[in-house]
Parts: sequence; C-alpha cells; structure tokens
Amino acid sequence: MEIWNNIYNHFNPVAFSIFGFSVHWYGLMYIFALVSALVTAKYLVKKDKIPISDQLLDNYFFWVEIGVILGARLGWVVLYSGEAGYYLTQPWQIFNPFHNGEFIGIRGMSYHGAVVGFLLATFFFCKRYKQNLWQLLDLCAVCIPFGYTFGRIGNFLNQELFGRVTDVPWAINVFGQPRHPSQLYEAFLEGLVVFVILFLYRKFKKFNGELIALYAILYTFARFICEFFREPDSGLGFIALGLSMGQILSLIMCFFGIIVYIMLRKRVAKI
Repeated sequence: MEIWNNIYNHFNPVAFSIFGFSVHWYGLMYIFALVSALVTAKYLVKKDKIPISDQLLDNYFFWVEIGVILGARLGWVVLYSGEAGYYLTQPWQIFNPFHNGEFIGIRGMSYHGAVVGFLLATFFFCKRYKQNLWQLLDLCAVCIPFGYTFGRIGNFLNQELFGRVTDVPWAINVFGQPRHPSQLYEAFLEGLVVFVILFLYRKFKKFNGELIALYAILYTFARFICEFFREPDSGLGFIALGLSMGQILSLIMCFFGIIVYIMLRKRVAKI
C-alpha cells in the first residue's frame, strides 16, 4: 500500500517527449476517451440497427469534438479560471499552449462547458443533415460515460483535481498530505457505473430522448457524491450551502434532465 500511497513520487505525468514536445498521459487518455466513445457508438449503431451511416457518424464525431473542446475550454475560463477578464481582453491566450516560451499544452477544461458545446454541436449537426436529434443524443448518452472514464483517469495521472484530505488507507500523498484519489472515484461512478446502467437499459427505453435525460440525472447523482471527496476548485471554494461549483452546475443539469424526460414522455403519451 505504501507504493500506492506515494505513487506521485514515482510517476511522471509526461508519457514521452518527441521533437522537444512533452506528451502527457492526460493527453493520451483524452485521445483514448474520444476513440473509445466513437468505437462504442459504431458498435451500438450496428447492434441496435440505428439508421446512421459510418460516414455520417464520423462527420458527427468531428462536429462534436469541436463543440466539446470549445465549450470545455470556454467554460473553464468563465467558471473556474478566476481570470475571465484577462482572457476576454486577450482571447488569443485561451488556446495558447505555450507559457513563457515553453510548451505546456492547454490546461483547464470544464465538463459542464463541454456539455453545452456538445449539445449545440449536435443541434446544428442535426439541422444540417436532417437527423433525429433525440435518437442521436440517446446514442451519445451510452457512449459518453465510457469515454469519460478515461478522462478522469487522465486527471489522476496528470496529478490534478485532487481529493480532500483524509486518513483512509488508500489515500494518495499530495504535497505531503494524504488525499482521496477522487479522480478515480469519478472514473468509476460517473463513468463506468453510469455506462453499465444505460448500456443495459437501452433495450428497454420507451421513447427517443429517454436515455440522454436519464444520463443527465444519473451523472448528477454520481457527481454530487464524488464532489464530497474532491477538493473544491481553488479560488472558488464552496459556493453556497456548503456546495461546490460542480455540485451546483450538476443540479442545474439534473433539473433540465428531469424537464426533458417529463416533456418527451408526455409527448409520447399523446400520440
């Protein structure tokens, strides 16, 4: 257990360097997340006979990736950076991977910002290619949490988004303090558990849009629990009623998930 407790003292977040550029494990995990989500989507399209071609799915993947990156980065700038004014006056810095002449990559992404970017990209894609919005979102509802698992593992390997101080035997030493490996809690609950539930339930869904609504609700429940083990974001702390920004945004997401579920269910009942 001692090796695990002190894993950060023996683990380099940089996987390898090429031509002077450092490739971090986080970046590799991000790629694994995207590829695994796409592979899962293609599997489900064939397995469940969803009427969308491989070519169109690849095109959609490109649209979504742009939306997710833009939304995640802008969401972090506005909600978490504490320097929104700086970035607004110097917008070119938002995606600048260099700091003092050194390549450090782009650090700081917001999950909830990524959700907004994803939804907007999906909406415009469906308008452009005349696709069924809710059917496509249901497909994503199953694929996203599987890929998300790799993203949280990437946070752990990148030594960021630490947990709160604790005395549990599996704690990770961070700057001399034992902390919860909350990134792995999130990978398990928000990723694997949500994926398994939706993957198994998809065969029983009653209407298009049900899975994406359930995803919003299930994710909120998992994130809300994990946030009690995660250190609040620096510069923000607890926002209100002892809740973190992640918990508050997740509650908002849950509210919209419930509204969408009720709205779509009523629509089906009228048919």
